[in-house]
Amino acid sequence: MSKNIVEPDDVETQVFDWGAIKWLSEVAGAKRFSAGVVIIEPGKGHSKHTHPGVEEILYVISGKGDQMVAGERKIITAGMLVHISPGVEHETINIGWEPLKLLAVYSPSGPEKELGKSPECRTIPAGEMPKK
Repeated sequence: MSKNIVEPDDVETQVFDWGAIKWLSEVAGAKRFSAGVVIIEPGKGHSKHTHPGVEEILYVISGKGDQMVAGERKIITAGMLVHISPGVEHETINIGWEPLKLLAVYSPSGPEKELGKSPECRTIPAGEMPKK
């Protein structure tokens, strides 16, 4: 069932040792992209990785991070947008004292499903609060 307006409680949470993701587009029924809210805990982050055939955008909602794209590093803060071309190596590390909150968009969708299959992922059902 798809919805035009999605609340965070409508969506399951993918929990990792570095933070959590809620893929809001899953419930919305989007076909050509996926979008979710990513929270990276202080001092944690995603190690270097790529998404072959998938373009990615990260929009910084709050916090401070060290962003690497194609070997280039830059400090990212609220209001900044990061574009990652398909297959380009990237990494995001929270270097602030508060959670780094991002809106992540993949086109086409797919990497979010792979993240959910990884052994590091624990999935919390929609409406339930993740326990630390």
